[in-house]
Amino acid sequence: MRRMWVSGGLVLALAGCSSIETRPNPQDEDVLFGSNVPVYPAPKVSRCAAHAKSSLRGPCEDALYLGTTYTRRLSVGDEVCIDGGYGEEVGPACKARAAVIDTGTNKVKLEVRGTKPDSRWFNSEMRHAWYEEGALVDLYLAEQGY
Repeated sequence: MRRMWVSGGLVLALAGCSSIETRPNPQDEDVLFGSNVPVYPAPKVSRCAAHAKSSLRGPCEDALYLGTTYTRRLSVGDEVCIDGGYGEEVGPACKARAAVIDTGTNKVKLEVRGTKPDSRWFNSEMRHAWYEEGALVDLYLAEQGY
C-alpha cells in the first residue's frame, strides 16, 4: 500500500512539474520568431567625419568619446533623456525621458516613459525600441551641435 502511495505521489508531483508555464510572455514583443520592436541602427558615417579638416574635429572626437562612454555604461533601470539632454542627468530641460529596459551586445532597448508636448516623442509613451550604440552616440553628438 505504501509503495502505491509513493509512486502515486511521484506521478502527481511530476504531473505538477509538467504544467509549469514555459511559453514566453506574450507582452514581450521580441521573443521567438521575430520582432515588432523597431531597431534604430547606427549611422554609416560618424558626424565627426564631416569635420575632418576643420577646427571642430578635435572637440567632436572628444564628444564622441564622452557619448560612447556614457552609452556603454547604461544598464537596466537607468533613466535617460532622449530629447533635450541625452548624456546628462534627466532634469527639467528634458523633453522626453526613457528607461533602459534591456541591453545586448552593441544595443540598448529603451521604453519611452514621459514626454512634453513640444517633444518629437509626444504620444509615444510606453513604446519600446532597440538602439544600436552608435545611434545613441549620434544622438549625443547631434545634441552637442555636431
